[in-house]
This record gives sequence, structure tokens and C-alpha cells, in this order.
Amino acid sequence: MIRSAVGDLSYWNSRVEFDLGVVADNSVLISSPSQNPVYEPQFVFNLAERYLRLTLRRYSRGDPICELSQYFPKVLDNWGLSNKLAGEVCHEHKIATCRDWDFRLSNLNHYNWCFWLVGLALALGVPDVQWRRLLKLIDGEGEDILLDRIITSRQPERKIGTVLLHAKPYARLLKAIDAPRERQAGLLRDFVDHWYPELKRPAPKSRKTPTVEPYWYIYGDPEKHPLEKGSYFGHWCIEAVAAVKAFGIDDSLCIGHEYYPGDLLRPDGPSTHPARDEPRRSWWSRLLSK
Repeated sequence: MIRSAVGDLSYWNSRVEFDLGVVADNSVLISSPSQNPVYEPQFVFNLAERYLRLTLRRYSRGDPICELSQYFPKVLDNWGLSNKLAGEVCHEHKIATCRDWDFRLSNLNHYNWCFWLVGLALALGVPDVQWRRLLKLIDGEGEDILLDRIITSRQPERKIGTVLLHAKPYARLLKAIDAPRERQAGLLRDFVDHWYPELKRPAPKSRKTPTVEPYWYIYGDPEKHPLEKGSYFGHWCIEAVAAVKAFGIDDSLCIGHEYYPGDLLRPDGPSTHPARDEPRRSWWSRLLSK
């Protein structure tokens, strides 16, 4: 059963097959000497992102949850290699840093990327060795109160920050975590309702300001980036799943929400997503069935 509210089976099959082809081809390219060493770190990181995109597309298509964790080590492998290559480029060209991945720079894309991986790691129950590798790659200990608190559910010794770096939309999730038990379900639903709209920030006053909405935000938008372009992999609020898994919050009010990937927490089913309507039959097929 398709979990996403957008895209038919043909779309999801074609995009999963496309991603599988990309990761196969690019893995071969990475194993060969680079023709552009300066760009190589970004090329490798793009492959890490592609594996995450493949994971989410397979979730959207309705694939078994037990099959999704197979790509997690590939995300970590390529992210780690990308960091190593970036360090080499920086050293060669005497550059202090090649990336703006520091949470303190309020990079929303990086924050979103890290939060999703933490949520998937918790929901899928990745092995400890993968969990430790993930935290090393994320770094940022003590920089964000929400992400740190989520991580401490599995890594109790982690230092917890005192600042919430991205108040919109994440102040709502922090409020749900801190609320009395009887109010958590309603506040979690409020966060999920506002998650996607509030990820779009006001236009920055300075062009030096980092991206104010995630790069994937417009994917699937009929006007800005229609489905036909093939970029859409789902709009899934994995951050909510992370909080539910970490703190045992009641998510019953979120079940069936178009943004809430509740099946991640219920791998044995039944699906939490509403069944999609059958495609409308033509007048000819309806006539023949009479």
C-alpha cells in the first residue's frame, strides 16, 4: 500500500529504480580516481543523501519497514568519506573550513538532515556501532536543546544544550516533550500540523544568511517543482517519530496524518496510513463490468 498521499505506484516504482541506478553508478565512480578532486567531497556527500532519499522513497511506496535499515550504513560510509575528502581539500588549499555544517551557524538543512538520521536510527533500532558513528558525524554536542535531548534517550551521557536553534517549527515539539502526559498527544499533533508550513521562513535580510527552508521543501509543489520532475520523495515529519520513540509520547492523534510516518514505529503493521482511493475507471471499463 502506498503510504504517501502524493504519487501513484508508477511514480514511486520509477523513482526507486532511478535511485538504485544512481547509487550503483556513483559508487563505481567513487572507487575510481576523481577527475575533479575539489568537487569530490560534495559528490560523495550527494551519494549519502541519495541513500537517505532512497530510504524515504521506499517508505513512501509502502515497502516493508524491516528493509529500510539496509541503507543506513551506506549513508554513514559516504558521509564519513565526504568529511575526510573535504579535510584533505581544505588542507591542500589552506582553507580553514570547507563547510558550513556547524549548528551554531543555524544551518537548517544540516539540522534537518541530522534530526532525520537520529529519528531513523531510533525508530529502526540501528546497531550500537552505527549509532556511535552517527553521533560522531553529527557532533554539535551541547549546541541544541531539542536534538540533544532526543539523543540522550539512547546516549544518556551527552551534554544537553540550552538553546533551541530553530524555534520554528521546533518550539512546538519541545513544548510537547515538556508538557504533562495528558497534554502531550494534542501538542504533538499541533507540531505535526505546523511542521511543514513553519519550515518556510521569512526571506533573509542578508544574502549571507543560510537557506531559510530545506532544499526539498518545494519538491512536489505543482507550481514550483511539480511531481513530473521526479525529485519528490515524501514530506515526512521524522522529527515527531524521533520524539515519540525517545520519550514514549502518545502519537494516537497523529495516526493517518499526511506528514506523520507512523509505520516506522509499527514495523509489523497494520499500516497507520489511510488507504488510497482506487484510480477511477473509464466509462468503457465501467460499462463492461455491468
